[in-house]
Parts: sequence; structure tokens; C-alpha cells
Amino acid sequence: MAAPSNLNEIYLSSSPHFSAKRSTSEIMLCVIISLLPLCIYGVVLFKLPALITILVSVTSCVAFEWIFQKITKQPLRLRDLSAIVTGIMLALVLPPTTPIWMTILGAFFAIVVAKGFFGGIGANVFNPALTGRAFLFISFPLAMSSWVQPFDGVSSATVLSEIKTGVFVADSNMYLQYFFGNRAGCIGETSALLILIAFLFLVLAKIVDWRAPISMLAVSTLCTWISNGDILMNLLSGGMLFGAVFMTTDYATAPVTGWGRIVFGAGCGLITFLIRRFGGYPEGVMFSILIMNTLTPFLNNLTPTKYGYGK
Repeated sequence: MAAPSNLNEIYLSSSPHFSAKRSTSEIMLCVIISLLPLCIYGVVLFKLPALITILVSVTSCVAFEWIFQKITKQPLRLRDLSAIVTGIMLALVLPPTTPIWMTILGAFFAIVVAKGFFGGIGANVFNPALTGRAFLFISFPLAMSSWVQPFDGVSSATVLSEIKTGVFVADSNMYLQYFFGNRAGCIGETSALLILIAFLFLVLAKIVDWRAPISMLAVSTLCTWISNGDILMNLLSGGMLFGAVFMTTDYATAPVTGWGRIVFGAGCGLITFLIRRFGGYPEGVMFSILIMNTLTPFLNNLTPTKYGYGK
């Protein structure tokens, strides 16, 4: 038995200490609503393969969550809609040509390994959808790096790859195409316009906090400007906007304090720039967010907040 301490030690967890009126299912429903336009536009661009990937991912995530909770004798929590959100997000960060069995495998890793093994919703250390994608990316790099042009399905290299090799030349028409989404890429990462609209909706609905996304984009832009890079293409290409809006704002894996979120987003922006500029991969958003997820508990302790009653 440990000896009693003479110190008046009080430990507070980083979680909020008062309840809000909004339920988890209501929050998740708002996120689903914000993601639906990206799903629809992805199907318009990439046709049936994108639709199949979305349906398979969502169905697999829901099924795996139900099976895991049954096996572990946990209360069934499918009504919180979190598995659906994970399924949609996983599908939207996958190439439209991802094989069905690979999508199912990614869903298993996202729900069971990244979420279930850590205690379920709210206890996971890493963003489940990004973890599932990272597993697929490391295991099947060729399939996860195969891109097709919208409408015609012709294989194409991404702008990030061209920037990496130094053969990229941009014009105003290309910027417009990337802003509206007529480009090769993952299913839900193409249209910057729709992602920004989703961001405004989520912020105005008070579902997400603006600090981490804005901090990530600001630091990445600053680093790109200092290095004489293409600022607009840095923001419009790859998964920069999608990751900033939907992944850095994850409740369970991002800091709960304002300053913690700013530092978290800044770290994501800096690591993304470093990987894009100096790393072996053309894209760095996925790895940057997962790396910063590991620092979330530290940031919560480093930037404490005063808890009390909500207004």
C-alpha cells in the first residue's frame, strides 16, 4: 500500500466537466449532412466506382462496430451514428478505384483496431478513418496511389507528384478546376468549394472549432510562401482542406483547449509542408495529423483551461 501524500493533489482530466444539450447522434448527423454534398459530387465525378466505395465503406464500418460490440458484450451504440461518419470519411479519402475487399479491410482496421481496441467512441487515440487509410496506404501503396481523371477514368498523376518532380506548371484555369473539383484525387477531396461550405456550416452550427483548421492552413501557407512554393496549389491540392476541416476537428483525437488546438493545427501544417517538400511522399496531410494525434494528451496538459459551468 502506498504511503499517503502530504500534498493536496487534485487531478482533473482534460475532458469538459459539464454537459451540453446536444447529443452525440445530433453532432454526428450534422457532420453527415456536411459530408453528403462531397459524396454526391464524388459520385458525379467518378461514377459507379465511387458510389460502390462509399456504400461498402459505410456498410462495413457499421457491421464491424456491431460485431465487435456483440463479441465484447458492450452496449450496442450504432444509434450514435459515429460508425457511419467513420465509414463516409474513410471512403472519401480513398481513391475511387480502391478494390472492394481493400475498402472492407480498411473499415475493419478503422473500427476494430483504431477505435474498438482503444475503448470505443471518445477513447481512441488516432482518428479512425485516417488510421484505416494509413494502414491501406502502407500495405498497398500502389493501389492507394492510383488516380483517375474525372468522367473519363484515364489514369493520371497528381499535381503533388508533379510538384515533387519539378515539372509542374500552373495557370488560372487549373486553379479554377481545383477550386471547383474537376481533378484527379480521392473521392471527397476534390472540390475545395464544397469543403469550405461544409466548414462554414459546421462552424456556424457550433459543431467544430475553427482554430485547428485555420492554424493548419496558415502555417502551411506561410512555410510554402517562405520556400517560394505555389501557395494556391498548396491549399487546393491533395487532402489539405479535407484534412484540416474534417480530421483536425475530431473531438476524440484533437485537444480540448483553444491554444491546444492552435498548436495542434500548426503542427499539422508544419509537418505536412516538411513531408511535401522534403519527404519521400508527395502528400503529408495524413501522416501529419496522425503524428499530432499522439501529442494531444500532452497539449491538453500543456495548455490547461479553467472548468466551470456553461453559460
